Amino acid sequence: MAFFTHQVCRGLSSSAVRAAAIKHVTIIGGGQMGAGIAQVAASTGHTVTLVDTSDDILKKAVKGIEGSLKRVVKKKFADKPEAGEEFIQKVLQNVSVSTDAGAAAQSSDLVLEAIVENLKIKQDLFGRLDKLAPTHTIFASNTSSLPISDIASSTNRLDRFGGLHFFNPVPMMKLVEVIGTSATSQETFDSLLNFSKALGKTPVSCKDTPGFIVNRLLVPYVLEAIRLHERGHGSKEDIDIAMKLGAGYPMGPFELSDYVGLDTMKFIMDGELNYEEHICADMSLIDLFN
Repeated sequence: MAFFTHQVCRGLSSSAVRAAAIKHVTIIGGGQMGAGIAQVAASTGHTVTLVDTSDDILKKAVKGIEGSLKRVVKKKFADKPEAGEEFIQKVLQNVSVSTDAGAAAQSSDLVLEAIVENLKIKQDLFGRLDKLAPTHTIFASNTSSLPISDIASSTNRLDRFGGLHFFNPVPMMKLVEVIGTSATSQETFDSLLNFSKALGKTPVSCKDTPGFIVNRLLVPYVLEAIRLHERGHGSKEDIDIAMKLGAGYPMGPFELSDYVGLDTMKFIMDGELNYEEHICADMSLIDLFN
């Protein structure tokens, strides 16, 4: 009976808090993506704790955020340097840093990871934080290549787990892909959508499939550009120029691959190719039984 009462109270309190706005965000990973998300969240009035494994990484991340803010100020406060400096200091006051992810998670409404694209490392991280974070805390991954459901499987909060896929550079790119799994509750999904809007971004709803929407379409395009070059049908430079001037893309496929990082591109490609292989296998089985 005590267990039943505890579970009911936990469910009620969880639903009530999840409906509230996300205010305190913990971001795991002080790299380019994590720091960019931290900057945007802090700029929109959220309290942010940026977490990484060393003080040196965190110092570099904060310095990068400050440099990015200065570039913003040059455009937005060109005629008001004092107001610009005040804006920078206000944003930076919303950011704290820590090397203790567990401690940071204990006071968060949202824990968002932006670390290496390695499933086991992500699972280990969330599995540990699941025991420390409050019941109401939502977990989310910024992964671009791994299934959210696989990452979430290491926790006991499948209903409070989703994906928030930001794009680089985060302060400039307006899109956020919001991913829900079959277990993600509507309250959680709505909270992630509303959080994205609060950041000034435009969210799109995505199913938990490899590549989500953007990369699912983008990867075949990049792969075909590589094949085109391998067949000797165009140089890398000419292919990039053709797509920029002919299709209006800001970057050609090779420039984009270099910008994203070839290692990241490979992770995404591997995930999508494995998914396609599974689909093809399933289709073959269906054909056998029809």
